[in-house]
Amino acid sequence: MKLDNKCTSLFQKILQVDQILSEFRLKKQELQEVMRRMQNEMERGLRLETHEDASVKMLPTYVRSTPEGSEVGDFLALDLGGTNFRVMLVKVGEDEERGWKVETKHQMYSIPEDAMTGTAEMLFDYIAECISDFLDKHKMKHKKLPLGFTFSFPVRHEDIDKGILLNWTKGFKASGAEGNNVVGLLRDAIKRRGDFEMDVVAMVNDTVATMISCYYEDRSCEVGMIVGTGCNACYMEEMRTVELVEGEEGRMCVNTEWGAFGDTGELEDFRLEYDRVVDETSINPGQQLYEKIISGKYMGELVRLVLLKLVNENLLFGGEASDILKMRGSFETKFVSQIESDTGDRKQIYNILTTIGLMPTELECDIVRLACESVSTRAAHMCGAGLAGVINHMRERRKQEMLKITVGVDGSVYKLHPSFQHKFQKAVRDLTPHCDITFIQSEEGSGRGAALISAVACKMACMLNQ
Repeated sequence: MKLDNKCTSLFQKILQVDQILSEFRLKKQELQEVMRRMQNEMERGLRLETHEDASVKMLPTYVRSTPEGSEVGDFLALDLGGTNFRVMLVKVGEDEERGWKVETKHQMYSIPEDAMTGTAEMLFDYIAECISDFLDKHKMKHKKLPLGFTFSFPVRHEDIDKGILLNWTKGFKASGAEGNNVVGLLRDAIKRRGDFEMDVVAMVNDTVATMISCYYEDRSCEVGMIVGTGCNACYMEEMRTVELVEGEEGRMCVNTEWGAFGDTGELEDFRLEYDRVVDETSINPGQQLYEKIISGKYMGELVRLVLLKLVNENLLFGGEASDILKMRGSFETKFVSQIESDTGDRKQIYNILTTIGLMPTELECDIVRLACESVSTRAAHMCGAGLAGVINHMRERRKQEMLKITVGVDGSVYKLHPSFQHKFQKAVRDLTPHCDITFIQSEEGSGRGAALISAVACKMACMLNQ
């Protein structure tokens, strides 16, 4: 009899856990609705009269052409998009088979908290210091190299080498940068330092750099996407519909800045209590709401809040959370990937939970894994709905019965999470029945892409000056 009661209580517990986690499951009709709303905001972002009010800004990048193989030389590439800053030397040479070959050497620099949240001058002086250090190490201070800058924040471009920072995201808050020309801030810092010269020829978003880098592998690549600390996508749009820029011919790469989708209410009926807490306690409340559902910066915190909910409902850890679990940010996103990678003896799950002051049973390890899966699966499906919106929009614009397209993807969540990639791709394909989609994972996309865009910009400038 006691055994029966124990089994019944266990069964009830599992049912209660499932009921709480079921909120994260999205039906196909719901994903279609997210996709439809994304397409609607994209249209609003492209149009002059509605651009200001659209949550998806659809920013023109002034990248109009893709590399064709005759651009050669040495280029410096910078990549700023998170807490690490990368400097890269890129050698673009000719190659008989593929048109060109690209060799890279790079170094990572960690950005101190005071540079991220101090003044723009402090941040860009630190960047100039890193460039100087890199050039010293490679004995290249004497050369004035063309420089491509991958800057992964919302920017309104006025040309390929001029862009106004609209707002910081991803924990950056350096004062005096918003509303200013980012390339100008970099040039000023290089001038203040005075120990090297650089020719800043192009500034691009990391999605654009990823797309161009993957185009080098596959000439059908016309979409770039990042799922890492942040989440964003770009694609080649018909020039005639980019109302913010004059011109009708050809295509231009548009940076959607879709992380802000939902900032004007489009996601209210999809956001859960956990999303609201993550948003309210973030550095930018009310902004980047779509990104906060998907990206690596927030995934671990969402899981932590779910675990606390299960503890409060007396469904985990005997109703007692550890002091560490109660701390915001204590459950890292890498834990989510590691926990979901443990498909066998639960050893990895157990080890992670003990490091945050918990002593879980086998069943509790399984419940924690289910919580991680619920959060990451929703992220993959929501992200898939967004990309399906972009791809269906491209097909409709081009009036093609069947669109064959390649998507270049980069970012830690996409690359390191054990099942995100598969679930995301399945969701995209389920929502784009008239499209033949290939996904390419980008390698060193941000730096290499920035260098290739710089190469194109240099070549076009030479042609104009002839």
